[in-house]
Amino acid sequence: MASPNSRQELIDYCLRSLGSPVLEINVDDEQIEDRVDEALQWFREYHPDGSRRHYMSFELTQTIIDNGYIDLGDNNIQTVIRMFPINTVSQTTNFFDIKYQMMLNDVTDLNNYAGDIAYYEQMQQHLSLLDMKLSGVPEITHDRQGNRVYFYLSSEKLSVGDYVVVEVYGIRTPNSDVEYNSLWNHKFLKEYTTAIIKRQWGTNLLKFDGMTLPGGVQISGRSIFEDANNELEQIRTRFREEEDVGPVFFVG
Repeated sequence: MASPNSRQELIDYCLRSLGSPVLEINVDDEQIEDRVDEALQWFREYHPDGSRRHYMSFELTQTIIDNGYIDLGDNNIQTVIRMFPINTVSQTTNFFDIKYQMMLNDVTDLNNYAGDIAYYEQMQQHLSLLDMKLSGVPEITHDRQGNRVYFYLSSEKLSVGDYVVVEVYGIRTPNSDVEYNSLWNHKFLKEYTTAIIKRQWGTNLLKFDGMTLPGGVQISGRSIFEDANNELEQIRTRFREEEDVGPVFFVG
């Protein structure tokens, strides 16, 4: 199938690209599975189509507050960008709260609004700036190996039952959802997986490099290995020049 829609179809596509079934591809099934996983890992970590930004909410428990971290579980999270403030000035309901009073005093008389949307937007940005300065943004660190988000907030500001929202980048997992099956047909992933399986083929044949078979045919595993390395470098170079969105600076 020219448009693979599953892991096995991608494998079959790559083997056909290398010459199967006309040629025998000397790569074990387990090696192929490993190379597909390797290609997926590279794709998810470097290609912009390999991950997606979304938001996750968590209800605070006493255990979370005491530990000072949130366990992300098996959510395939690559990076946590930020945690939204739990208590903001605009959300306070205490009339005698000093931050509420400062916010109230900075709101201009509605009579001056006069329907000017530009003025309204400027005022909202001004209030948002005050909110950030007075309330601050929770400081967090993401332990990728432990799959946890550590937050640094006074326990007095936290209450059991409150919700926090974190902005994250998570990997796309084909077959977990129908809409992600198209990733198996991604042009970059097909080319990269084919080249990396070809390199494994060349690696397997290096042991027999230069051996002459009956009929005078000589095995050249090194040529296959070097060709595959050159193809991988060309694919990565083309990716950096045409598809790479550049460095993304994550905060948190």
